[in-house]
Amino acid sequence: MLTSKLIALGEKELDPTASAAGSFGPAEAGFVEMLRAGDAHAFDKLITRYSADIYALLFRLTSDNEEAADLTQETFLRAFKAISGFRGDSDLKTWLYRIAINESRNKFRWWKRRRREHTVSLDDNIGSSETVYSETISDASPSPEQETLRRERERILQNALMELPVIFREPIVLFDIEGLSYDEICKALELNLGTLKSRLARGRKELKSKLTGY
Repeated sequence: MLTSKLIALGEKELDPTASAAGSFGPAEAGFVEMLRAGDAHAFDKLITRYSADIYALLFRLTSDNEEAADLTQETFLRAFKAISGFRGDSDLKTWLYRIAINESRNKFRWWKRRRREHTVSLDDNIGSSETVYSETISDASPSPEQETLRRERERILQNALMELPVIFREPIVLFDIEGLSYDEICKALELNLGTLKSRLARGRKELKSKLTGY
């Protein structure tokens, strides 16, 4: 069932504008035990709840629709194999973010060894749909001119993000875009607070420099 659920991850479930409803509350401990026991229905619920968040994060890190979708599947497969070692020192979403980031790093190193260079615009289609990623970012009934300007800003920001070193891009995406707390990011990236703040400051400085260059 888990495999079929992953294969069935479609545009609705991978919609980067969808958001997880937060933690599982008081029942989370029991839910984790179900996951540890290999309960397929629990894993279906985990995927349904967090797939959009994981996909959105991975798209921001890779700027590649297909890559983000593939890495989302790999993240949940890795989580399925690793759940028995989940200690509960962070919430499930932070734990999944850490796995997703590691999967992204591993794939980046794999491609880098093969000297792969590929750039995908936010104007590209999401999967096999006719919807482009930038269109999924909600606006309050924008005019055509506003929509054009917004999409251009998104494109410029995404391109600038992709020019940052990974050690700076990851904290900026997690803090400034995904809205995670310092504590959550420290756990996801396995950094101490001082290092995280230093990378955020340096990353923002580099990002500002790149943006003002456009």
